[in-house]
Amino acid sequence: MPNLERVRECVSGLPDPGYFAQKAQAGWSLVALEWEHPAEEEQAPAQLHEVPFGFRIAADCVHLEDDPGEKRALTVMMGVITEDQPLSQVAAELNRRGFRTRRDANWTTLDVFNMLPRLVETGPAIFASAEWLALKTR
Repeated sequence: MPNLERVRECVSGLPDPGYFAQKAQAGWSLVALEWEHPAEEEQAPAQLHEVPFGFRIAADCVHLEDDPGEKRALTVMMGVITEDQPLSQVAAELNRRGFRTRRDANWTTLDVFNMLPRLVETGPAIFASAEWLALKTR
Protein backbone atom coordinates (compact mmCIF):
# COMPACT_ATOMS: atom_id res chain seq x y z
CA MET A 1 0.00 0.00 0.00
CA PRO A 2 1.50 3.35 -1.01
CA ASN A 3 2.28 5.98 1.58
CA LEU A 4 -0.35 8.74 1.30
CA GLU A 5 0.09 12.34 2.29
CA ARG A 6 -2.97 14.24 3.56
CA VAL A 7 -3.39 17.96 4.00
CA ARG A 8 -6.19 19.76 5.76
CA GLU A 9 -6.69 23.38 4.76
CA CYS A 10 -8.83 25.81 6.71
CA VAL A 11 -10.81 28.18 4.50
CA SER A 12 -12.78 31.32 5.25
CA GLY A 13 -14.92 31.25 2.12
CA LEU A 14 -15.68 29.15 -0.94
CA PRO A 15 -12.62 28.48 -3.10
CA ASP A 16 -12.92 29.40 -6.78
CA PRO A 17 -13.12 26.58 -9.37
CA GLY A 18 -9.51 27.18 -10.41
CA TYR A 19 -8.36 26.11 -6.94
CA PHE A 20 -9.70 22.56 -7.44
CA ALA A 21 -8.19 22.31 -10.92
CA GLN A 22 -4.81 23.50 -9.64
CA LYS A 23 -4.82 20.86 -6.85
CA ALA A 24 -5.81 18.09 -9.29
CA GLN A 25 -3.01 19.08 -11.71
CA ALA A 26 -0.55 18.85 -8.79
CA GLY A 27 -1.61 15.23 -8.21
CA TRP A 28 -3.97 15.70 -5.30
CA SER A 29 -7.29 13.78 -5.08
CA LEU A 30 -10.30 15.20 -3.29
CA VAL A 31 -11.25 12.69 -0.57
CA ALA A 32 -13.59 14.64 1.73
CA LEU A 33 -15.41 17.90 2.31
CA GLU A 34 -16.23 19.12 5.78
CA TRP A 35 -18.96 21.67 6.38
CA GLU A 36 -20.02 23.49 9.51
CA HIS A 37 -23.10 25.44 10.42
CA PRO A 38 -23.78 27.73 13.38
CA ALA A 39 -25.61 25.65 15.97
CA GLU A 40 -29.09 26.65 16.97
CA GLU A 41 -29.29 28.00 20.49
CA GLU A 42 -29.71 25.14 22.85
CA GLN A 43 -32.81 25.17 24.96
CA ALA A 44 -32.23 24.90 28.66
CA PRO A 45 -33.06 21.43 29.91
CA ALA A 46 -36.36 21.11 31.69
CA GLN A 47 -35.98 21.89 35.34
CA LEU A 48 -36.50 18.91 37.58
CA HIS A 49 -38.44 19.41 40.78
CA GLU A 50 -38.40 17.18 43.80
CA VAL A 51 -41.75 15.79 44.90
CA PRO A 52 -42.77 17.80 47.98
CA PHE A 53 -42.34 15.96 51.27
CA GLY A 54 -45.69 14.47 52.25
CA PHE A 55 -46.52 13.44 48.69
CA ARG A 56 -45.53 10.66 46.31
CA ILE A 57 -46.06 10.04 42.62
CA ALA A 58 -49.41 8.33 42.02
CA ALA A 59 -49.74 5.02 40.19
CA ASP A 60 -50.78 6.89 37.00
CA CYS A 61 -47.35 8.63 37.02
CA VAL A 62 -49.11 11.92 36.29
CA HIS A 63 -50.42 13.08 39.64
CA LEU A 64 -49.26 13.33 43.22
CA GLU A 65 -50.96 11.61 46.13
CA ASP A 66 -50.52 11.80 49.89
CA ASP A 67 -47.74 9.75 51.42
CA PRO A 68 -49.24 8.71 54.77
CA GLY A 69 -45.88 8.09 56.48
CA GLU A 70 -44.47 11.44 55.45
CA LYS A 71 -47.71 13.20 56.42
CA ARG A 72 -47.40 11.66 59.91
CA ALA A 73 -43.78 12.85 60.11
CA LEU A 74 -44.88 16.39 59.21
CA THR A 75 -47.57 16.25 61.91
CA VAL A 76 -45.02 15.10 64.50
CA MET A 77 -42.64 17.89 63.46
CA MET A 78 -45.40 20.47 63.78
CA GLY A 79 -46.46 19.08 67.15
CA VAL A 80 -42.98 19.31 68.67
CA ILE A 81 -42.38 22.75 67.15
CA THR A 82 -45.67 24.10 68.57
CA GLU A 83 -44.47 22.95 72.00
CA ASP A 84 -41.62 25.47 71.48
CA GLN A 85 -38.96 22.77 71.40
CA PRO A 86 -35.63 23.21 69.59
CA LEU A 87 -35.14 21.61 66.18
CA SER A 88 -32.70 19.13 67.74
CA GLN A 89 -35.60 17.88 69.88
CA VAL A 90 -37.81 17.62 66.77
CA ALA A 91 -35.17 15.43 65.10
CA ALA A 92 -34.77 13.32 68.25
CA GLU A 93 -38.53 12.76 68.46
CA LEU A 94 -38.77 11.75 64.79
CA ASN A 95 -35.92 9.26 65.30
CA ARG A 96 -37.46 7.95 68.53
CA ARG A 97 -40.69 7.22 66.68
CA GLY A 98 -38.86 5.44 63.85
CA PHE A 99 -39.32 8.01 61.10
CA ARG A 100 -36.58 8.11 58.44
CA THR A 101 -35.64 10.75 55.88
CA ARG A 102 -36.10 10.10 52.17
CA ARG A 103 -32.43 9.10 52.10
CA ASP A 104 -33.37 6.42 54.66
CA ALA A 105 -31.27 8.11 57.35
CA ASN A 106 -31.95 9.33 60.85
CA TRP A 107 -33.27 12.87 61.09
CA THR A 108 -30.79 15.62 61.95
CA THR A 109 -31.34 19.19 63.04
CA LEU A 110 -30.40 20.33 59.52
CA ASP A 111 -32.94 17.95 57.95
CA VAL A 112 -35.66 19.42 60.16
CA PHE A 113 -34.50 22.98 59.41
CA ASN A 114 -34.75 22.24 55.68
CA MET A 115 -38.35 21.08 56.24
CA LEU A 116 -39.48 24.42 57.70
CA PRO A 117 -40.66 25.88 54.34
CA ARG A 118 -42.65 22.69 53.74
CA LEU A 119 -44.18 22.96 57.22
CA VAL A 120 -45.25 26.53 56.47
CA GLU A 121 -46.93 25.30 53.26
CA THR A 122 -48.69 22.37 54.91
CA GLY A 123 -49.44 24.01 58.27
CA PRO A 124 -53.06 24.92 57.51
CA ALA A 125 -53.84 21.40 56.28
CA ILE A 126 -52.09 19.84 59.29
CA PHE A 127 -53.99 22.04 61.75
CA ALA A 128 -57.30 21.08 60.08
CA SER A 129 -56.58 17.35 59.97
CA ALA A 130 -58.29 14.78 62.18
CA GLU A 131 -54.87 13.45 63.21
CA TRP A 132 -53.87 16.89 64.55
CA LEU A 133 -57.15 17.34 66.41
CA ALA A 134 -56.79 13.88 67.99
CA LEU A 135 -53.19 14.64 68.94
CA LYS A 136 -54.04 17.96 70.57
CA THR A 137 -57.13 16.70 72.51
CA ARG A 138 -55.08 14.11 74.41
